[in-house]
Order: sequence, then structure tokens, then C-alpha cells
Amino acid sequence: MARPMIPRGSQQIPARTRSEIRARPESTQGAEPVPGAEPRSEQLFSRSFIRQDPDLEAGLYIVSTPIGNLRDITLRALDVLSSVRFICAEDTRVAARLLGAYGISTPVRSYHDHNGAQIRPQIVAELRAGASVALISDAGTPLVSDPGFKLVREAARDGIRVTSIPGASAVLAGLAVSGLPSDRFTFVGFPPARSAARRRFFLDLAAIPSTLIFFEGPSRLVESLEDMAQVLGNREAAVAREISKVFEETRRGTLCDLAAHYSHIGPPRGELVIVVAPPHSDQAAEPSQDELDAAILSSGFDRKLGEIASEIATRLGLPRRTVYDRILLLRKQTTSENR
Repeated sequence: MARPMIPRGSQQIPARTRSEIRARPESTQGAEPVPGAEPRSEQLFSRSFIRQDPDLEAGLYIVSTPIGNLRDITLRALDVLSSVRFICAEDTRVAARLLGAYGISTPVRSYHDHNGAQIRPQIVAELRAGASVALISDAGTPLVSDPGFKLVREAARDGIRVTSIPGASAVLAGLAVSGLPSDRFTFVGFPPARSAARRRFFLDLAAIPSTLIFFEGPSRLVESLEDMAQVLGNREAAVAREISKVFEETRRGTLCDLAAHYSHIGPPRGELVIVVAPPHSDQAAEPSQDELDAAILSSGFDRKLGEIASEIATRLGLPRRTVYDRILLLRKQTTSENR
């Protein structure tokens, strides 16, 4: 039998390494150990596959890291992480686990929102002097709801070469499994913590004709889903949690259904991605008077009337003035009836 051809510059996988690659996956954060998995301290990959480049071009490298499964990292990312002068990491403990799994001993420095202003000038100075530096976040693609934007901006302004090393992203992974339209989407990060600010936040997004993608924590999931349903309408949605980890789960349904489910079972474990469908075309059809009245009465009159009018007008596709006038009339009628 003829020996299979191997592209020039590549290496054939040794038998021992094939066995290592087939080993059960591990996760970077929050997952339970997998039965039969190799010890966490053991390397997951043969060092022979990492190409350390002592002549790596100077500049800032934005390196995507796994969002859960440690094997979800690219060979190019490993090459860069092993070749740069030092790595800037959001949490050095999380970085140490990833680097240790692949036998990478590159020095790591802490870089996050709290110390960025202090150490950023030093990093930029070293870049300007010809250093090669990698920036990683705790998980996924840096700068997506993570620190790093100011460092990239300052480096770019100084004419320093900035290179993206693409890889895992919870935003795209959540969208991919949601079953919702993916031809146009908008990532908006974490909603505000307080309900009033959160509703205003959703109101600004209500008319956007695209799928919406949010991050949210377990403790505020139900409240966020309920506010979304109230402001955006009861759209189709999906909640993806623990993506690529041991307890990965995606639950699909309407916003009201999802809110009721998580209200019943309690806050889920792990980090969450919420994907919400775009406004339906039938939402553009003018609602009946009864539908408008029902929306107004369900909102109550305990908030600013202008805020209620804007919220309902956006949701139902009506002129704000029309809704506001109807609110005034219904409030007057309700007050008279209660006397």
C-alpha cells in the first residue's frame, strides 16, 4: 500500500499523540471533572505540534482562547502564545491553566479594567521598542465584553502592528445553536442590572430588524427575560449555557416560556448567552383598539407615562402620540371608576 502523501511543512501525527488527542475534553471554568479524563495537570497536546518562532514579528496579538473545552484552541494561537515575549491576561490563574495544559512557559502579566490605566503605558512602550505581546481574556475572543479595547486603540494610534488570532466566541457559538435567523445579528453584551435601566436598554433595541444576542448572569436571567418579553414582545428566543462544557444545554421557546421555566427551576449554573429573534413582520400590522388597551392596562400607571407610551409604541408599531393620548384617557377612566 502506498504511503499517504503529507503536505510539505506538515508533520504526521505520532501514535502517542493521536491517543492524547482522543482523550476526553476538559473545561476552563466551572465544569465538573469528566469521568475517565486525564488529570488536569497533564499536558493535553504534544509540544511537537507547537511551532515556536523566535523571529515573530513585533506587535500586539489578540489571541482567542477556549470558552470552555481546552481543546477549542487553534494551532496558530498556540504558536503565538509560545513565541511572544509576554502575555497579558485578564486573570493569570485562568491563563496558567490553559498554558500549562500545552506546556507553554511564556511569562504572563495581569491586565484588566482595574489596573489597565497604570500598566498600559508600559506595555505600549515595550511594543514601541519592538516587543511581541499577546492579549488574551478569560475565555473567548478578547474585547468582546472583556478588557482590551483601550490597549488596542493606543497601540494602533502609535502605529504598532495589531494582529487578530481568531478562534472561539460565545457570541457566535450561541447564535449557531439557537435556531434563530443568523443572516443579520446584533451583539449588545450584558443588560443593565436595574430593571428600569434594563427596560430602557431593551427599548432602544426593540426596533432593530435583526437577531439580538445578550450575555447574562444566572441570578438575573428570569428578570431579564421578563423585561425582554414586556418591552420587545413575546419573541422566540434561546438560552445557551455552559457552551462547549460538560453540562452544555440550549433551551428554546418564547421569552415568556423561558422566563416561566427558569422561574420554576431556579437560576441555572454557568455562563449564559441569550439569543432573541428579530421583530416579526406581523408585528408591523396595526393592532386593534382592544390590543392597545390591554397593553396599556397590563403596564399600569405607576411609571412615567411617556416611558410607558414609548415602550408600547415601539412594541406595537404605533405612533407614540396615539399611545400617549390613549393612556391619558384610560387613566382618567380608571381613576373615575375607583372613586
